[in-house]
Amino acid sequence: MNETLTKTTVLVLNRHWQAIDSKTPVESFSMMAAGNATALDIHAAGDMRPVTWEEWLKLEVREGDNSIGTVHGPVRVPSVLVLARFDKVPKRRPKFCAKAIWERDGGMCQYTGRKLRPHEGNIDHIIPVSRGGLSNWENCVLADRRVNSRKGNKLPEEAGLKLLRRPAVPREVPVTHLIKNHHRVRDWEMFLAGGTGVFEV
Repeated sequence: MNETLTKTTVLVLNRHWQAIDSKTPVESFSMMAAGNATALDIHAAGDMRPVTWEEWLKLEVREGDNSIGTVHGPVRVPSVLVLARFDKVPKRRPKFCAKAIWERDGGMCQYTGRKLRPHEGNIDHIIPVSRGGLSNWENCVLADRRVNSRKGNKLPEEAGLKLLRRPAVPREVPVTHLIKNHHRVRDWEMFLAGGTGVFEV
């Protein structure tokens, strides 16, 4: 299978040009062919225009563009799609994972308040798993590795530790804030929150 089809993602905007999702090239081509979306023809100078499927098939493949081969020749893979009808911005919580806990806790040890570098912290189960603790938002916090090692299989109070605050499930936020530009696609930056898209959908 063409590597472009499996390793490239296309940013999806609602009809108000707000980022709401990402799709594979195959999904994107299907949406365009069905008339559910147009692709943005984006130029280096920042100029852009929505292009229908029929016109898209005739666009030249420029240097640096991703493309797929077809019986009619190469077709450029779009970097950004605009939906024809959908105008909402759905809300969603970040996925529960170690990185999301780091972000929720601001990179700070929840026992000492110290700002941690990536190699200095890990995830602590407040109630250890061996004692029935769950791996969820309410039972996991970012902790200094040394503090976590000292805590071991104990409850915080048994180890002489006190949480700065009780961990909570993050609130739902517009999905625009959860889209991550993994491949650092320049065309995405103007549509993502803060220009970087710091969370993952």
